[in-house]
Amino acid sequence: MTDRTTGDHAPSGAKGPDELRRQIERTRSELGDTVEELAGKMDVKGRARARAADLRDKAGALTVQLRSTAAHAGHTVQDKATQAGHKVQDRAVQAGHKVQDRAVEAGHKVQDRTLQAGDTAKGGAARTGQELERRAEHSVPMPVRPVVLAAIRHPRPALLVGAAVVAVAVVAWRYPKK
Repeated sequence: MTDRTTGDHAPSGAKGPDELRRQIERTRSELGDTVEELAGKMDVKGRARARAADLRDKAGALTVQLRSTAAHAGHTVQDKATQAGHKVQDRAVQAGHKVQDRAVEAGHKVQDRTLQAGDTAKGGAARTGQELERRAEHSVPMPVRPVVLAAIRHPRPALLVGAAVVAVAVVAWRYPKK
């Protein structure tokens, strides 16, 4: 007989009844193990259940891993989208500031040009007024000269008086006395 664990041949003869009992017990144990192995191999349904349970456990672990990976990817995408949104917002704010700065700059230029034009017109009006006064002093007769000079210096009241005189003249011409 061959020992299955070591491949050695068992001694053929027992040296006593105790030795024989031990050999019989060892042989029964080995035979029981062999029968269990054969029965396990022959139990296809049990092996299929064990394999199914093993696959179910692996599928569960894989599901948990996939969910975790998907959640992590979702957070990563959300973070990147938030960063992109902040970049867009920052660029929009910068563009708005540039437009505002350019508008203020253009407003200042317009204001400066308007002031220059006003100063130019004021200077021209002052020169014209001075020229009118000079001419009035030399060419207008003396009794009327103070009235003409006052009208040149303060044209608004003179225009009002002139408009009133014209209105009276038009009314007199349009509606003559009968």
